[in-house]
Amino acid sequence: MSRHKNKAPSQRQLRVGEELRHVLAEVLARGQLRDPHLVGRSITVSEIRVSPDMRNATAYVMPLGGGDAGEIVDALNHAASFLSGEVGRRITLKFTPSLHFEIDTVFDEAQRIDNLLRAPGVARDLAHDGEDDGA
Repeated sequence: MSRHKNKAPSQRQLRVGEELRHVLAEVLARGQLRDPHLVGRSITVSEIRVSPDMRNATAYVMPLGGGDAGEIVDALNHAASFLSGEVGRRITLKFTPSLHFEIDTVFDEAQRIDNLLRAPGVARDLAHDGEDDGA
């Protein structure tokens, strides 16, 4: 059972996740949600990971500009059943996965790594490594 946690997603999981991402992005862009935290907000759906049984899906989202992401994710999780229904009307699957939303931290992590690489000490070390390559 624990070996499945480290198993890479199947081609089907990846394909379904990408199709769900496109459909969910379209649904969110239409602005049908009435929650004040979501009205008029542009939300990027960067990835959807689907469980092996295709019954659950985690959508990684980030609001444009990044502000109050926690409130937006809470509002999306509150509207998850409505959004699942809307997605289910637009996609043909045996089961429409239950949606769960999380903040996408990939952009923050990339920024953190970029900042580390630009730090004076690291930049100096990287410059020295380039000189020692025998060039």
